[in-house]
This record gives sequence, structure tokens and C-alpha cells, in this order.
Amino acid sequence: MVGFVCVDGRTMPAQKVETGHQDTVHDVAMDYYGKRLATASSDHTIKIIGVSNNASQHLATLTGHQGPVWQAAWAHPKFGSLLASCSYDGRVILWKEGNQNEWTQAHVFDDHKSSVNSIAWAPHELGLRLACGSSDGNISVFSARPDGGWDTSRIDQAHPVGVTSVSWAPSTAPGALVGSGLLDPMHKLCSGGCDNTVKVWKLSDGQWKLDCFPALQKHTDWVRDVAWAPNLGLPKSTIASASQDGRVIIWTVAKEGDQWEGKVLNDFKTPVWRVSWSLTGNILAVADGSNNVTLWKEAVDGEWQQVTTVEP
Repeated sequence: MVGFVCVDGRTMPAQKVETGHQDTVHDVAMDYYGKRLATASSDHTIKIIGVSNNASQHLATLTGHQGPVWQAAWAHPKFGSLLASCSYDGRVILWKEGNQNEWTQAHVFDDHKSSVNSIAWAPHELGLRLACGSSDGNISVFSARPDGGWDTSRIDQAHPVGVTSVSWAPSTAPGALVGSGLLDPMHKLCSGGCDNTVKVWKLSDGQWKLDCFPALQKHTDWVRDVAWAPNLGLPKSTIASASQDGRVIIWTVAKEGDQWEGKVLNDFKTPVWRVSWSLTGNILAVADGSNNVTLWKEAVDGEWQQVTTVEP
């Protein structure tokens, strides 16, 4: 069973969705139009569920992974109906919907030698690109070619003891007018790992290079999730990181080349699993080990305040 909420300034009643999974659900991803959920589970499957105002309907079960599925991620609809999933089996599967609710494996990436823990599609302005973080310590970025093939770039040993999470930066640089970044969009992503750090990476001349010196270190245990906020022309870049140490840290930098600064949003006194930004980048949802989901907003004075708790 899964409960979810929409964060767009309105309070939505939580809706219970029976997923039909036989084991733990690790991830729930809503498609671009808010009409379908993809759920990833320890039962090795992904389920596609249609949701409307007060009802849900099982549409498809995707089978092909040979271990727990950690995450599912929808591509932007301009690339068609595409879904990526990553698993403990070390593989990333790209699923394509042909006829309605008929899914096939369009591609299997098996570059990683151990569990792939996190996947994230790049902003659609950068083309069809998928970043993957693995327990083997590496990050891979797969980019679709016009001929239907895929190019691979790698960040070897990004976090040598394991990568737990990856998140792309918006394609528009901070402070730029929306749309002005399309001529020279930004290729950046951030990652979290079992080395307790957050790292920022930038693609330049075809190579991924570390873009923060030193790595961002304020956590005292594994970083479980990172999320780069949409900026919509805001004058700074913002990353939220969630950790096993119970804290969420908000990292900000004003302009290219400056040092990132970290500020503790809250100590939840229990491991924090996931952080997720609203589409406008001004509200942060936090899911913690006590099964609470809380929403946070930055006040005028720069302090973060809890605005609501999502009832399970």
C-alpha cells in the first residue's frame, strides 16, 4: 500500500493505493502528467498503476530484474513512454511502452558490477540521458544517440565505498533568465555516498570532473539521498542531502566557482531516506525512518520551517 501527496500549494487528501506487490516497495514515481505511478519492489517487479481522483487501477507488471528493484524513473514524455529501473542485480533496464500498457525491454545496461542504487534522467533540454549510481563506487551516464544506440561516460570511483544517490542540476545556470540557457545548457549532477559525502560533478570537454573542492562534508554517516532543486531563475544553486545520521542538510552556492555552504535543516533523530523538491523548488519533502513525511519551506530570514506533516 502506498500513500502519496501532490505539492503544488494545495493540500491534497492522501490516497491509498494497493500496489499488489508481494514485498517491500522501495520507490514510487509519478509520470509527467500525474496519471500513472511506477512502483519498484523487493519482489523483483515494477508495477504501473493508473491513478485518478479517487481510484487506482493496475495497468501492468514489468518483470526482468533478478533482485530487489530500488528505483524507477519516467523519462520526459517528449521521448515517448519510457521508464528506467535499477536493481540489486547490477542492471538498469529501460522499458518502452508500445501499445497501451504493453511494455518491452528496450535496453539493458549491465556496466555495473554490483547493486545499482539510484537512477536519474537529465533535464530534457540535455537530451535523453540517464545517470546511474552503484555500490561498485562508479557513476555511469548513458546518452541516447540519434541512431538508437547509447554512448556511455563514467565517473570512476566517484564514491569508492559506494554511490547511494544521484541527481541532476537544472539545465539553466542560477540567475539566468529562463530559456537563455538553452544555447549553452549546464551539464552538472550531484551524488551522495557511503563515504558520508556529497559531491558535485561537471561535464567539460566530454569528461566528468569534480566541481566542488573539497567534497561536501557535514554528515557523519551514509548519505542516503541527494536532490538538486529546480531554480527557475533563482540566484543560487541548492542541493538537499539526507543521511543515515538523521539530518537533512541544505547546500547552497551563489555563483560558479564559489564554495558551497551547508546548513542543517533539521535533525530528525532517525535515518532520513529521501528528499524531494516541489516543481518550483521552494518546498522540500522529507521521508524519514519513522514513516513520517514532512514538508519544509525556507522563510524570509533563511531559516527552514516545517509547513505540514503528510498523514500516512
